[in-house]
Amino acid sequence: MPFCRNCGAPVDGQFCPQCGTPVAGAAAPSGSPPPSPPAGAVGLSDNAASALCYLLGFITGIVFLAIAPYNQNRTVRFHAFQSIFFSVGLFAIAIGLGILSVIFFAVSFWLGTLFSLLQTLLGLAVFLLWLYLMWKAYQGQRVVLPVVGPMAERQA
Repeated sequence: MPFCRNCGAPVDGQFCPQCGTPVAGAAAPSGSPPPSPPAGAVGLSDNAASALCYLLGFITGIVFLAIAPYNQNRTVRFHAFQSIFFSVGLFAIAIGLGILSVIFFAVSFWLGTLFSLLQTLLGLAVFLLWLYLMWKAYQGQRVVLPVVGPMAERQA
């Protein structure tokens, strides 16, 4: 009789009756279907996958569009596309603001300093929006951003 490697209990089938750990080398009775995996071992929930789409911006958006079970889910696809469009848009805006910052510093030190302060406040607002999007996605709610949201809905 085999014993569980995890808790040491005697095992009669393929899984330990105490802790549920699969037992290597235990044969299934002939003619029976293979055992199903334990509950919770099939992947992320839709809410967790949707929230993770925003974690690293366009990188995680692309990852979730490439992973098989999630790229067929309309909700996860929406959040992945919105994350991609949002982060690419922010990247373009950051380049534009960087160029303007150089110009403002060339014109006046005080004007450049004021513009840098505004950039910092804008960065804080974007960070809070990023956290809000992840939180709402994890709760199963869809937040459609003004410009990129409708584009993401069309792609999903």
